[in-house]
Amino acid sequence: MTGGGPSAYWSTRPAGWRSRLAPGSTLRRLDWPLPAAALALSVLGAVLVYSATRGRTQLTGGNPYAFLQRHVINTVIGVALAAVAARLGPRRLRDLTPALYGLTLLMVLLVLTPVGATINGSRRWIIVAGMSIQPAEFVKVTIVLAMAVLLATKVDAGDRQRPDARGVVEALAVAGVPALLVLLTPDLGQFMGIGVIVLGVLLASGASARWVAALLAAGALGALAVWQLHLLDQYQVNRFAAFADPALDPSGVGYNTGQARIAIGAGGLLGQGLFHGAQTTGQFVPEQQTDFVFSVAGEELGFVGAGALIVLLGVVLWRALRIARACPDLYGTLVAAGIVAWLAFQAFENIGMNLGIMPVTGLPLPFVSYGGSSMFAGWIAVGVLEGIRLRRPLSA
Repeated sequence: MTGGGPSAYWSTRPAGWRSRLAPGSTLRRLDWPLPAAALALSVLGAVLVYSATRGRTQLTGGNPYAFLQRHVINTVIGVALAAVAARLGPRRLRDLTPALYGLTLLMVLLVLTPVGATINGSRRWIIVAGMSIQPAEFVKVTIVLAMAVLLATKVDAGDRQRPDARGVVEALAVAGVPALLVLLTPDLGQFMGIGVIVLGVLLASGASARWVAALLAAGALGALAVWQLHLLDQYQVNRFAAFADPALDPSGVGYNTGQARIAIGAGGLLGQGLFHGAQTTGQFVPEQQTDFVFSVAGEELGFVGAGALIVLLGVVLWRALRIARACPDLYGTLVAAGIVAWLAFQAFENIGMNLGIMPVTGLPLPFVSYGGSSMFAGWIAVGVLEGIRLRRPLSA
């Protein structure tokens, strides 16, 4: 490079080159640790899913690579959706939120009709173009966006530091409608996750602590009412009973968690080796590619490998929190905070149920568990976060 300094150098390059590589360009401004950690989790998930399913001919139809191939395809689609979400950015997403909210609401309603599909005894899916879609996963995305729009608009319009009572009530109503529909499917795990999202967004908005306390009290009373009125399916009641007393039915409802704990405990410090886990190769842990995929990591990769997986999840949450803190507007902060609450709770619940410290609810491990809907929703969240990052001022 000759005289004139950096500015002269950039001025001699083609415009397209400058737009891609000049300081402040899109690629340079991406928060690279965030998608890198999510992609590492997805790749690790592909390996763990393959290990859990390669010998289960009743699931794979004789093709040991069936679940691996689908997981990779789901990841590719997820990354593409993340790129679209980042490209749209917060302003366009804000404009599209009412349509997205209505679409996901319609999808959940379809689950409750004859269109809904029953898989593994649960009616939580609809079939679209031969693919099973779980609408509750996408409900979490739209609830985050819708609550952020309402609360940020109320604060901006009133020039306030925090949302008023009317704004909070409207946001709770917007979240409450799809949440109740999800509960009717019934999907208690996703309902709990939505509740954590609502709490996270409210706390980030600066809403009065009385609203948070009232919401927690309402949640406790609602859980008590659901229990007393026998609104839960029997298998859900059994799961909570087994969580309260692991020795209650170790060969029945407590079998899954018992075998998962055995697998994780057998892994020790360094694990039994990839594809060599006795519990995994022996197919002792049911649903090991979805709900209990963490047990594969614990058994075959040991404490070190499972710890690395948790560290990667921590990186995702850390970068999301950085984006939330650096965002110059309330809307972006609320969206990022809602995503942090969603992913943090889901990861904690999934790993917790593998370890026996949380009840089994069927929530997948973000980016790792097999399942298209969960993978798509998680990557959309990454794209939304990157969109917020890209639209902030260069000095922020």
